[in-house]
Amino acid sequence: MFVQDPSDAQKPHNPKSRNKPFSIHSKNLDFSTWASENLYKIITIILLITTVAALFFLRNYSTAGGDSAALLCLQSTQSHSMHPKLPQFNWNIPRIVDQVTPFSSFRSEKWIVVSVSDYPSDSLKKLTKIKGWQVLAIGNSRTPKDWNLKGAIYLSLEMQAQLEFRVVDYLPYDSYVRKTVGYLFAIQHGAQKIYDVDDRGNVIDNDIGKHFDVELFGEGARQEVILQYSHENPNRTIVNPYIHFGQRSVWPRGLPLENVGKIGHEEFYTEILGGKQYIQQGISNGLPDVDSVFYFTRKPELEPFDIRFDENAPKVALPQGIMVPVNSFNTIFHSSAFWGLMLPVSVSSMASDVLRGYFAQRILWEIGGYVVVYPPTVHRYDRIEAYPFSEEKDLHVNVGRLIKFLVDWRSSKHRLFEKILELSYVMAEEGFWTEKDLQFTAAWLQDLLAVGYQQPRLMSLEIDRPRASIGHGDKKEFVPRKIPSVHLGVEEIGTVNNEIGNLIKWRKNFGNVVLIMFCSGPVERTALEWRLLYGRIFKTVIMLSKEKNVDLAVEQGQLDYVYKYLPKLFDRYTSAEGFLFLMDDTILNYWNLLQADKSKLWITNKVSKSWTSVSIAGNTDWYVKQAETVNKLVNTMPAHLQVNYKENVKDQQSLIICNSEVFYVPRHFVPDFIDLVNLVGDLDIHHKVAIPMFFLAMDSPQNFDSVFDSMKYKQKLQSNSTSFYSPGVAAVHPWNVSSEQDFIKLIRIMAAGDPLLMELV
Repeated sequence: MFVQDPSDAQKPHNPKSRNKPFSIHSKNLDFSTWASENLYKIITIILLITTVAALFFLRNYSTAGGDSAALLCLQSTQSHSMHPKLPQFNWNIPRIVDQVTPFSSFRSEKWIVVSVSDYPSDSLKKLTKIKGWQVLAIGNSRTPKDWNLKGAIYLSLEMQAQLEFRVVDYLPYDSYVRKTVGYLFAIQHGAQKIYDVDDRGNVIDNDIGKHFDVELFGEGARQEVILQYSHENPNRTIVNPYIHFGQRSVWPRGLPLENVGKIGHEEFYTEILGGKQYIQQGISNGLPDVDSVFYFTRKPELEPFDIRFDENAPKVALPQGIMVPVNSFNTIFHSSAFWGLMLPVSVSSMASDVLRGYFAQRILWEIGGYVVVYPPTVHRYDRIEAYPFSEEKDLHVNVGRLIKFLVDWRSSKHRLFEKILELSYVMAEEGFWTEKDLQFTAAWLQDLLAVGYQQPRLMSLEIDRPRASIGHGDKKEFVPRKIPSVHLGVEEIGTVNNEIGNLIKWRKNFGNVVLIMFCSGPVERTALEWRLLYGRIFKTVIMLSKEKNVDLAVEQGQLDYVYKYLPKLFDRYTSAEGFLFLMDDTILNYWNLLQADKSKLWITNKVSKSWTSVSIAGNTDWYVKQAETVNKLVNTMPAHLQVNYKENVKDQQSLIICNSEVFYVPRHFVPDFIDLVNLVGDLDIHHKVAIPMFFLAMDSPQNFDSVFDSMKYKQKLQSNSTSFYSPGVAAVHPWNVSSEQDFIKLIRIMAAGDPLLMELV
């Protein structure tokens, strides 16, 4: 018989071991007790359900084209990059020697590095023909397996992997940033200059050395003074170089959009000695380096861009504290800046070279180097293809902040590579790129040392020293040309579009015609104004005057015999379509010259007060002597010229006089004109006599173009009168301009034919 222990009666029943059904029923009745005891299970289940739902939502939203997943990933990456790990390694790096390519023993100082994704383009084939430069083509996963080009060294993905460079581990397979391998290969094989290009641009004249300062030292160096942007404004950190080269409404990829509207030209420049322009950025005609915002808003539908820049504008340097966008398809890096060739891998492909350019410019200041922007060096053809705006989003959002950050950044490190690594670390901290690029930078620096690159010596920063005040004598002026461009085609500026269209039409018609202008007035007051007025239309404007002025590029010439100076100008512009001579007392309404035949001679032979026939019988000795000299010269002319003249001038007792204020000589008549000038030699034949004689010898007056027949002409005018001027004729004579006020008055009345002229005043 079991006897119950009294102590057992006081113990509670264990629901897990006894009366289990009853226990469950009791908990259903007392929910608070059950919830408190199973709280950890409830929380776990809720978290699991929430996580699955969130992942399902993000997956479906991303499939539908949303950016939420990308945004979350970006935020995650940035938060991870806020505290990157600084790489630690030994700077004593063993050498890497090329033992795997057929070019292991090849050496060259000048390399052209290009990324290739398709079969060789015509532009790339032309690059291989440039003497003294070795083309290095870098393949990627899209490059055809059988890629080959005579004269070029090609590195396939497989060969790149065998070169033992550390950077290969960080490079995407399908991107142009694999050029980083090419830079190292070129340095390993003796490079001192690397021309960074793409495969769609033709080097103008097929001569790199003609446009860039390829040699900075030694006998081949130009050693010239270079214009430099003024550092007078300490708050300016970025400039648009396209304005300097004549395009105010175009901006380069990488320029902060908030700076696009700053289109005014420089009030003045300063100067700097050449020799340390270690990074040289070339301008591109055709399709320049523009971003997707420009491409899509200024793009005529299905028409390729063909934007031109002023090839005669001087190159311009950037002082410390001011930056400029630098790209990867038309830029020369000298050996002192080879460390700046690294293309970041954690940003988009459209942002990689721009970030590299700003990063390199900042470090360049540490060694006393600078960037110089050069006039057009290549012509890139627009393939009318989509610009990936999504690849540029980080540019438009972050580049302004990046520039400010770089200008303010300072380092106390004592070696260049240590500064580079430190800046890469801080840029990762600030979220400009990720920790991957920090690790990539470390690999890049180690590879540079491994291929034998020597670190340049550090120099003190100029922006940390008090800047010397800019005196009047230090200020150098340059007024950029305003070259026809492209503008927004929106309805509210339709009239402006029409005006721009006219300007483009005039420029297209006369863009290969040289204007030769003789200034009888004070050139220091008018030379720049005349260039500003007519330089918008003609290929170039050459100024002649009785006194030479080097500062204003005015050449010397004597008006009475000015025709004798023309042959040397003809020889200077051998590709020009024709030459138009103009006196500064005659106003040219270029918009009324479009119908003229540029293959014919133009002169005022139907303007009675300009072209006259004077009888020498009973006239002054001057006319008699001029007539005798003309007859003497005619008898020495070649047969075809002599026959033409005698058929056109039947009366030997008369002398043809033309004031010759304006005339045009097309290219195919230039040899005859030069022959006639050579025949004159030392003979004393006045300009007003020589020019009509030349024209009558070169062709029959019935073949002259009649463009100047409607010229408004009066021999004498007391003062400029707005009622005398007419925008409906080809030219107006006389009109005197001797000051800036006279020029402004002229511009305002000429705006009746060319409204855009009002931009000049």
